[in-house]
Amino acid sequence: MKNWLRFLIVTWLAIGSAFGFSFSRDSTAVDVVLAANLPHEARQTLTLIKTGGPFPYARDGIVFGNYEKRLPLHPRGYYLEYTVKTPGRRDRGPRRIIAGERGEYYYTDDHYQSFRRIQE
Repeated sequence: MKNWLRFLIVTWLAIGSAFGFSFSRDSTAVDVVLAANLPHEARQTLTLIKTGGPFPYARDGIVFGNYEKRLPLHPRGYYLEYTVKTPGRRDRGPRRIIAGERGEYYYTDDHYQSFRRIQE
């Protein structure tokens, strides 16, 4: 019976790792979205981030604190945030792309309540 349980645990961890899930307490799982499935404005913002701007909002490129801990935990300054234009809004709206130091990007359309990792 112990061997069977060990087999199940090892298999579960291997499958989870193969799909990019982390089982540590210091990491947060987020959904994935293909870059091609992002709204047009988000794809534009992603291009601006990768080419270094110019950015339409003064607060683009500021440090994102991850205070809600909905993204994997890293030291302050690891994440930067960028505004994604929201049609019909005069303010910055709720949509953002968060860029990680290692080249990972996350999209939120509900002002940090949920995130999806952008897969290109």
